[in-house]
Amino acid sequence: MTYDSGPPRRGLYRSRDGMIFGVCRGVADYLDFSAGWLRAILVAAAVMTGFWLVVGLYVLAGLIMRLEPAMPFRDDSDEEFYQTYASSRSLALQRLKRTYDNLERRIQRMEAIVTARDFDWERRLREGRE
Repeated sequence: MTYDSGPPRRGLYRSRDGMIFGVCRGVADYLDFSAGWLRAILVAAAVMTGFWLVVGLYVLAGLIMRLEPAMPFRDDSDEEFYQTYASSRSLALQRLKRTYDNLERRIQRMEAIVTARDFDWERRLREGRE
């Protein structure tokens, strides 16, 4: 099942609905080519050049290529996060922690302003009614 409701994906990924590892379908989607024809070319190459060489390269491609995202990216920051996460989960966790810490600091600043003794609640409430 593919999730094609969104902007086209940029980059080369293994397909989630491929036959074996999803390499052929992923490459075919990237090149806008038929997956069936690409598989036929791969089988012909295996017969002509040596079975184990092509199978070895296919398995290597299956291990190196990143898996296709389950959902389309909403914007470039989503894609950037996915690339970070796919390459290094520890970097992605550090990025999430940094984002959370920044949000925490902003909330603390807002709380400090609102709970300060000199914050004029009466004036703020009157402004909200008008």
